[in-house]
Amino acid sequence: MIKKKAVHEVLEKLRTDASFSANVIHTKTIAEKEAIYAEFPGKLHPSIIKALASKGIDKLYSHQREAFDLASSGNSITAVTPTASGKSLCYHLPVMQSILEDDTSRAIYLFPTKALAQDQLADLHELIEASGETILSYTYDGDTAPGLRSKVRKSGHIVLTNPDMLHSGILPHHTKWVSLFENLKYIIIDELHTYKGVFGSHVAHVLRRLKRICNYYGSDPVFICTSATIANPQELAESLINEDVQVIIKNGAPAGKKHFVFYNPPVVHPTFGIRRSAVLEVRDIAALLYREGIQTIIFAKSRVRVEMLVTYMKALTKKKLFDETVMGYRGGYLPSERRKIEKGLRDGAIRTVVSTNALELGIDIGQLQACIMTGYPGNIASAFQQAGRAGRRQDEALIIYVAQSLALDQYIIEHPDYLLGQSPEEARIHPDNMFILMDHLKCASFELPFSSTETYGEFDVQELLAFLESEGVLIKTTDKWHWMTDSFPASEVSLRSATQENVIIIDKTYPKETKVIGEMDRFSAMTLLHEEAIYIHQGTQFQVEQLDWDEKKAYVTEVDVDYFTDANLAVELKVMNEDIAEQFGDNKAAYGDIAVLAIPTIFKKIRFDTHDNIGSGPISLPAEELHTSSTWYTFDIPEGWTGAGLTDAMTGAAYAIQSFIPLFVRCDKTDIHVVPQVKAVHTGKPTIFIYDSYPGGIGLSEKIFERWDELLQKAADHVSTCRCESGCPVCIGAQEAGMGMKRDVGSLLKTLAGGERNVI
Repeated sequence: MIKKKAVHEVLEKLRTDASFSANVIHTKTIAEKEAIYAEFPGKLHPSIIKALASKGIDKLYSHQREAFDLASSGNSITAVTPTASGKSLCYHLPVMQSILEDDTSRAIYLFPTKALAQDQLADLHELIEASGETILSYTYDGDTAPGLRSKVRKSGHIVLTNPDMLHSGILPHHTKWVSLFENLKYIIIDELHTYKGVFGSHVAHVLRRLKRICNYYGSDPVFICTSATIANPQELAESLINEDVQVIIKNGAPAGKKHFVFYNPPVVHPTFGIRRSAVLEVRDIAALLYREGIQTIIFAKSRVRVEMLVTYMKALTKKKLFDETVMGYRGGYLPSERRKIEKGLRDGAIRTVVSTNALELGIDIGQLQACIMTGYPGNIASAFQQAGRAGRRQDEALIIYVAQSLALDQYIIEHPDYLLGQSPEEARIHPDNMFILMDHLKCASFELPFSSTETYGEFDVQELLAFLESEGVLIKTTDKWHWMTDSFPASEVSLRSATQENVIIIDKTYPKETKVIGEMDRFSAMTLLHEEAIYIHQGTQFQVEQLDWDEKKAYVTEVDVDYFTDANLAVELKVMNEDIAEQFGDNKAAYGDIAVLAIPTIFKKIRFDTHDNIGSGPISLPAEELHTSSTWYTFDIPEGWTGAGLTDAMTGAAYAIQSFIPLFVRCDKTDIHVVPQVKAVHTGKPTIFIYDSYPGGIGLSEKIFERWDELLQKAADHVSTCRCESGCPVCIGAQEAGMGMKRDVGSLLKTLAGGERNVI
């Protein structure tokens, strides 16, 4: 094992390194924080106290005690505390207490990934073993051996699973799980903040179905949720489980001193604002930390970047291929490989690990000294999850954020307090999306008949049940609606898509082992699964070799390239109805439903980091119609503007606006579209539309409608302060119009942001 050098020594060396310090934009040290302790609850079982003592714990942190007291009293809770704050004891303690008081008690632990469930199982087993008691805990997922499944169903005190398995492998077969559902005392939802957008909306319905089955068997479980920092933990939790929760936000865990360094690669092309590759800068910084003996985790956004950095880092050692002090970690690795890497990090054998966001969640990897972020992860919660991987257990830590030549990255580097302050982001779900609601209503009907007076969660569904009867899937007797077809609805419902007429993605990298690796809704598939598109799955890059549109199958093979693809859509928008509007001076914002007719035209190959266009090709697919929710912003043509000039300026403005939407609504780039129209059919005026990418909408554009003024001001400020001369990928995108566009885009955005809000 290597001897670790102190972080403050290396930090001082970096400060005196002229080539490094010249690119440091900002530094900030967050002081260490003392722990706030609380005594063990008087009723805490002696065996649990014994188990905690074996781990050196003789007191609880204040948030752990608060969680125990509230949950034990029958209150559903959400604990919002940072990485490495001991969140798992917030649910382990009340669950174990319940089982030790009553051996028939049961609990379900829900984790977003199988890997996290496996990691938490090991942690739980360690605690149970130290207690000396018999508490049976098992994971139940696609990897569970058939011979073990019956034992889990009949005698498992704690079942650790994921939403997909709960949806399709447990709830439809609830009659095999009678002992679980009759005695279910706790439902644990870990990493609450990951349940957003379409996925979160589906999981909200899975939980409504779970509660309905619990009610049928006479149980009323308490929910314990844990989450990283988001702006609306109570709203998200209550939307997800459809009941009131109490939020625990006061963190009692100690924290070591953290040194944040904001590093901006040097500009190599001043005219277009292009900076040196963030990957190369990270390589150089990580090499220095490696040589100084600092155990470091590097986060990169894609498999190709992970593998590039691992290759660079392995070149530092003479052993190269046989050296295991540098390792990669990403989706696609075998479980045994991942366990080996996690162990190497805990015991110090691995000095540098390069990971996608696979290590962002709460998997135990021990105590690292430094974290390097290759670009902004996309939201504050992820950034703090990554930063929290260094300096766990009260030690000093170094976090280096290396910016890319992208709008959000450069905004963060210029406004470090945004990253270091309280997150303004919100995680949104939309359980009333009609497509998602109907899918789960079918699943719920299969699981249990609906009575003629029954509601489903917060929804009055009797008319919807009558519609399903007319469709031939339900039949009504005197007082109940019964499922009447041979189909198994859960198998046809993906938790990752809003509609079920999906394109299946088939990996044929190895012809003898072709397998389905995912699916995608038709509308998204037009721009993400066309032939020659680069599709990224679990951090691995694939190229689409064939798209069979009629059969809804995309055939892909694994590749390793340094570019991604971006498709152009020719879009026609038709406003179906306008629900609400607000006036901003002479401008107007509105929200409602739209129909989108989209035809993909061409795709571009965009190089990572520089965003250079290195190639293009045609797309031959039929038009697709999407009904969704949208917000739009309408304004008069500014004096002195021509049609062509306004078109170019609106295109640049739309790019800037889309870049900053994630600051206000937690979403992926593909979750939402921004379309500028110089003369919209609905308004007859220049209009910028922002619409949800999913049928029926998932609440993103509705939230943006409430914050148009902030979004426009943010985009205007960013464009005006960008250091490029005439426009670049950091502010207005790659503009074919060339010189002068930055000034025009900035002028337009300032005009749009100038109005005062008035409800019409």
